[in-house]
Amino acid sequence: MSITREAIRSVEPPEFAVTLRNAGLAGAGGAGFPTYAKWERLEEVDSLLVNHQESEPNYYMDKWLGRERTEELAALFDGLLERAFDRIVIAAKWPDRDEWMGGLEAATDATVYAPDALPVSEDETGIVIAYTDDKYEFGMESVLMRLVAGVVMGGNELPMDNGWIVQNTETLSNVYRALVDGAPTTRKFVHVDGRVPTHRFLEVPIGTPATDLLEAAGRTDELADNEVILDGGPGWCFEIDAAPDAFGVRKRTNCLLVMEESVVEENTIGSGGRVNVLASAAWKQSVHETAPTEALRPDRVEVPLITNPAFEGVVTPSEPIVTVGDDLETDEMIARPADGISIAQHAPIDGTVTGVDDRSITIERDERLTSD
Repeated sequence: MSITREAIRSVEPPEFAVTLRNAGLAGAGGAGFPTYAKWERLEEVDSLLVNHQESEPNYYMDKWLGRERTEELAALFDGLLERAFDRIVIAAKWPDRDEWMGGLEAATDATVYAPDALPVSEDETGIVIAYTDDKYEFGMESVLMRLVAGVVMGGNELPMDNGWIVQNTETLSNVYRALVDGAPTTRKFVHVDGRVPTHRFLEVPIGTPATDLLEAAGRTDELADNEVILDGGPGWCFEIDAAPDAFGVRKRTNCLLVMEESVVEENTIGSGGRVNVLASAAWKQSVHETAPTEALRPDRVEVPLITNPAFEGVVTPSEPIVTVGDDLETDEMIARPADGISIAQHAPIDGTVTGVDDRSITIERDERLTSD
């Protein structure tokens, strides 16, 4: 029996959520809701839907993880089938099959559905790879439930109400690290795109300032008065209401975009502030890095105590357990889950705490302490 299956078999279903909460997992696919809140309902579901869609045309995180960490994901799925689910359905895009999906298909011995064969039969068990057409749509969780699971959700319904948990691939990679390696979530894959000299695909510590990412993409000058930065991809992003040096990468940050302010204004949808600039640039035709080519080592990180401020009132910010002057090692817990829906936070770098408030914890790298 593999180490992965042994590790997962040792966890009782109610403990999955506790482990993920203490490891600080938040959805890496966009909204950033605490992951454990879905897994608290594990006994109500029998199916896991893996969002492997790469829901923006300039994203490669999930495709790269599926190809480069095939054995890790296959082992996780194998363990989860034995312990938690009757079936695991991986929803990928049909045009990605040849270049990105061969290894995962082989390693999982999956049943394959082409787009015209969907939805997946209710009688399927084990691992299924369900390919969809090459479309980019907002609200991919509900879209996939309809296309792949054949479930149309209405009102305030959630996938768990219909027997499913939906997670994207990067989140499940973090689930693997928490359940098998006992490691917290302290790093994020992030793209940098838009008005930058070079598109970048980076691995960064949580809380890395936007200035460090922009510099890695060749933007060493200050943003012009008519430029803004956005958190998210071309079809689903929001303007960042902070200077680049004051915004730290969050567990939900998939991409930083630099865009012209007038383009953003013209493509802002409704009162929620979502920006859709898919039609404003040839995103799929531009040159992209398709693998993380650099792991940044910022001198300072600012770790948010709530992954998505839009959820405040539903999600409770983490409670700091460190004070200014504390020396920390990477992965050390710095904030515990508060009452209500809340997760832990951990140090993404070795360093010294230089700031603690009700929004974030700032850590500055100390080379005397650094081992990362």
